Amino acid sequence: MANLKALRGRITSVKSTQKITKAMNMVAAAKLRRAQDAVEASRPYAVRMERVIGTLASGMVGRDDGPKLLAGTGSDQKHLVIVATAERGLCGGFNTNIVKAARAKIVELQAAGKDVQILCVGRKGRDALRRQYGSLIIETIEFAGVRNIGFEHAQPVAQKVLAMYEDGAFDICHLVYSKFESVLAQVPTVAQLIPAQVANADEVEQPDLDGAVYTYEPDEEDILRALLPRNVAIQIFKAMLENGASEQGARMTAMDNATRNAGDMIDKLTLIYNRQRQAAITTELIEIISGAEAL
Repeated sequence: MANLKALRGRITSVKSTQKITKAMNMVAAAKLRRAQDAVEASRPYAVRMERVIGTLASGMVGRDDGPKLLAGTGSDQKHLVIVATAERGLCGGFNTNIVKAARAKIVELQAAGKDVQILCVGRKGRDALRRQYGSLIIETIEFAGVRNIGFEHAQPVAQKVLAMYEDGAFDICHLVYSKFESVLAQVPTVAQLIPAQVANADEVEQPDLDGAVYTYEPDEEDILRALLPRNVAIQIFKAMLENGASEQGARMTAMDNATRNAGDMIDKLTLIYNRQRQAAITTELIEIISGAEAL
């Protein structure tokens, strides 16, 4: 049983921790608002981009003369898995859930006899995968000093991925990130980035043109060759924004729970302290009374 001095020290320590977790909760709440606005602003553009590419590419699926980013390399042996996580911890299960989804995808690919490489965007993904899959990690791209993620940060990642694809380093690329739904819900997502996945022609939502006929200039193939590389950067940028909002939402929830748990621990320690203090006072009184009676 700890003595009174040790209990006072523990109570003081937990109170200090509670102040930190409460401050981190408030900071995460402030950052979440901005991150959520950025995600909601990016989604319409990314969705429209996918829709335009789907409309243009729906009639080219299966053609060998189509853009390489759409038609693929003709093989599915070599896979690149991009694992996008946070640079910092203390955000609940955010990083763990993304890494778990990445591990499941890697195990699935290796079980099928595929060659796998890993590109980590974020330090936490590398730290979690390094022990088990260290030999598969080709590079880690960190944004530790970046306060607000912008498109200029996603472009170098996309350029590296596209350069690797042109050099034949992989046939298929998968992107693993966390989709933001709410403060309490962040969904780990695995999406195929390259080759672009396009629905069948009858599944693509066609715009209402009121009988008008659109002619593309230049032709659809040239437009696709320009749009597909940009779409890779857009999808990576969207994933990074989704991750940013998910990270702050997870951190806000985790720090709120930690603050509550610290309060419960303070109450329990205070109760134990008061009981021991009362017991010590009672013991002293008994000793004084007993001594007086002995005289």
